[in-house]
Amino acid sequence: MRRSDYSGKKLLITGGTGSFGHTVAAQLLASDVEQIRIFSRDEAKQDAMRHEMSDSRLKFYVGDVRDYDSVYRASRDVDFIFHAAALKQVPSCEFFPMEAVRTNIAGSENVVRAADANRVRSVVCLGTDKAVYPVNAMGMTKALMEKVAQSYGLNNPDTETVVSCVRYGNVMYSRGSVIPLFIRQIKHGKKITITDPSMSRFLMSLADSVDLVDFAFHHASQGDLFVKKAPASTIGDLATAICNLFEVAPDIEVIGTRHAEKASEALATREELTRAEDLDEYFRIKADKRDLNYKLYFTEGVREQAAYADYDSHTTNQLTVPEIEKLLLTLPEVRDELKAANLVKRLEPIA
Repeated sequence: MRRSDYSGKKLLITGGTGSFGHTVAAQLLASDVEQIRIFSRDEAKQDAMRHEMSDSRLKFYVGDVRDYDSVYRASRDVDFIFHAAALKQVPSCEFFPMEAVRTNIAGSENVVRAADANRVRSVVCLGTDKAVYPVNAMGMTKALMEKVAQSYGLNNPDTETVVSCVRYGNVMYSRGSVIPLFIRQIKHGKKITITDPSMSRFLMSLADSVDLVDFAFHHASQGDLFVKKAPASTIGDLATAICNLFEVAPDIEVIGTRHAEKASEALATREELTRAEDLDEYFRIKADKRDLNYKLYFTEGVREQAAYADYDSHTTNQLTVPEIEKLLLTLPEVRDELKAANLVKRLEPIA
């Protein structure tokens, strides 16, 4: 993250007490940022974050993205907004889909509307690979979040506020990640529970997710969606790599696929890749700016589409077990766990 670019600026992070918000806040507080506003529903987590970071530039706003007025108040005089607030757990969204609709779709619309009303310079909405060919309520609502964000620019061509989205895969060691679960199971001598060893997922660090959002802030045009290219692994290989680092024999119990889980995830469809710009580490997927002139839909299709394949975790670069171990060692949380387990020699880089 280029911290100097945020000098003297005010930022709002919705859902700011989560893993992403903590990481962004910690990085920006090391710069000359004027103010960081943390917006969330949980005052207990806000209080813990307030004491943990202890910086007067952090301002806390209790509110809910479902409530427009609370979002409007929090976004007054703000330069940038990171929109991270969401319901993200697949099983809970399956049981309570309307709650996901209210937060992920209606809440995102409130954020965009409030940003426009307050003339915020840029809003980046955080998305997920589960929005691609969604089969569960969480993915479906996050896909519609992207549509809400992109439609804003199409319907408001003269607005001062640039709204863009990012989409990434599993963030390693974030809240709800399987990595801390596997480590807890190892520490307590339990079997490692895996839904399906052949299931594959993209792997990205929190630092990578922050860099992706930062990249969007600096390069987005209205309605752009950014995807960071990422390696993937099977869940079975990930569990084996963690066992190797903690010097335990893999003791795995396959429990079966959970509610609405997919065998693989895609970060971009072939339809999107036909209009994407390859930016080395990233794809910029431009908004489909065709209007309601139906000729463009029915008689003038996209001929290049058949030449592309989905950017999928089954077909992208698959990491070997040693490569996964090397990647895991870049995570501060894993290194701390290894130190606590007196496995300091494991902290040496793997050749």
